[in-house]
Amino acid sequence: MYREINFSCIVDTLSRLENRISERFSDRGILGVCHELLEFANETDSNLLLINRPNYFLRIFVALIIIVSLLALAYSATIFEVREEGITLTEVIQIAEAAINDLVLIVLALFFLVSLESRVKRAKVIKSLNQLRAIVHVIDMHQLTKDPSELTESHRTPSSPVRDLNRYSLQRYLDYCSEMLAIIGKIAAVYAQHIPEPQVLSSVNEIENLTSGLSRKIWQKIIILNTPLPFEKN
Repeated sequence: MYREINFSCIVDTLSRLENRISERFSDRGILGVCHELLEFANETDSNLLLINRPNYFLRIFVALIIIVSLLALAYSATIFEVREEGITLTEVIQIAEAAINDLVLIVLALFFLVSLESRVKRAKVIKSLNQLRAIVHVIDMHQLTKDPSELTESHRTPSSPVRDLNRYSLQRYLDYCSEMLAIIGKIAAVYAQHIPEPQVLSSVNEIENLTSGLSRKIWQKIIILNTPLPFEKN
């Protein structure tokens, strides 16, 4: 039971995180980001069902094309005529070369048709992963101006961002951002679990590396927040 990621547990964790954020930061943009991420997670659950479900319409369409192609190939073989005086060696070579070229093209076409379903599913997964990567950058933008130095510095300009969080609230804000990034990494891993193809795995690894790097940056801020200032040591 612990060898696969249970996606329903991820959704439950994200739902509880949204409730926690709404209880502390109901008027902040981070709540909207978490809500959007929860909607994405619910859509992911539906997408995974579609990905795992065979696309019978596409399979029937591909099968019909293959059957028609094979019938056309068989018909072309029946209309081939051999002269009474036979054929020369040069003609045999030309016929063999043309047959090999046609066979190669047919094999490539068959491979293209057979792999069409998996490529369609892979394209949907890559599109979802790109949307997930965009949410990562949105989270990064929300924590960008949450600087621990705002607690000690008071030199503001008219363009300075609004900084009205105390130390505890700021730490909770950063912690919530870090939790969302961790959950995003798990959502991406679920896609890799269902579509373990090189292109999907590469995109998932990029998202996990991105979320891990941003989480480290956030936790550096949290460490600074928990480091006593010189006048606080006494």
